[in-house]
Amino acid sequence: MRTGVANLPLHYGSAPRWLFERMARLAREITIVMIGQRGPDEFLQKISDPFWFQAFGSCLGFDWHSSGLTTTVGGALKVGLRDVSKDLGIFVAGGKGGASRKTPEEIEIVSEKTHVPFVVGQKLVYASKMAAKVDTAGLQDGYQLYYHNFIFTKNGKWAVVQQGMNTDTRWARRYHWLSDEVSNFVCEPHKAVCSDKKGQVLNMVARESQKTQGVSYKLAGDKPDKLANQIKRMKTLNLPKRESILVSDLNPDSLKKIFTKTYEAQPASFENLLALSGIGPKTIRALALISELIYGVPYSTRDPVRYSFAHGGKDGTPYPVDRKIYDSSIAFLHDAVVKAKIGRSDKLKALERLSIFYYD
Repeated sequence: MRTGVANLPLHYGSAPRWLFERMARLAREITIVMIGQRGPDEFLQKISDPFWFQAFGSCLGFDWHSSGLTTTVGGALKVGLRDVSKDLGIFVAGGKGGASRKTPEEIEIVSEKTHVPFVVGQKLVYASKMAAKVDTAGLQDGYQLYYHNFIFTKNGKWAVVQQGMNTDTRWARRYHWLSDEVSNFVCEPHKAVCSDKKGQVLNMVARESQKTQGVSYKLAGDKPDKLANQIKRMKTLNLPKRESILVSDLNPDSLKKIFTKTYEAQPASFENLLALSGIGPKTIRALALISELIYGVPYSTRDPVRYSFAHGGKDGTPYPVDRKIYDSSIAFLHDAVVKAKIGRSDKLKALERLSIFYYD
């Protein structure tokens, strides 16, 4: 299930080159230590936790409350692990904008090079696509996805870190997924959601929307003309405020072309419907509205927010990055890893004792 969502102020720009290069090197060393001590599965669990991810980004020296933390940390991790992924058994695909759309291709290339069974590789591709589909069309919360990172192992386990933006409110929202807890892509995929902003949403992956899901995919198998006429009817009704907002930008003629595709496909479940190419937010919204109008089956408008955290200042808060200390941290971890390989693990053991002391 999705393990969390975080809301962050939307900031533009990029990390300076000197900082990004260090972030990539430190991310590499931290990951090597973690996987060496706990294995790749433990790393996936950590990266799928929105609070740990935020702390990780802060440790790497990025603005701790900025939307750019997500994209920069993901990019640094991808660059930093590029030449050691095979040895570590963990891989990073995807990225921002056009790079996010190449994720399936990257997964297939890695799967072929590392001799991942074809079936496992296809499941990884499907998981990447469905995580993006759910957070685009299944949960319509006003945030448009623009970033998608897919972190996976060759045994088929994976985590997703993806982010959407709302340019009107100038906030970004981050979504985390973890394969170990996925039992159903379209029913309560959230485990923890961190957000300081709640909005008016169409939540078709909430448990309360299961009846609407059932009606929706069956409606998708109806004749296109019938569905298009229902939308025209809705646009002329005096509907409640929340529904009039949702129905206002639906175009019956445009949706008729999509409904032709769903009619020909005859989806056997809501997940099958959502997985169809070309099925986006407006199609799902239209079917949800028709389901409520005709069959009286209400959909959920619950924003899946369970936790929140405060956001502070940017650019040097709580203090500017100290390059000398940053470089010494990279060197310490790198030296610890190198020495551990020859049996001298005193530094790693010291770190482990320190972490036990801190948490106790």
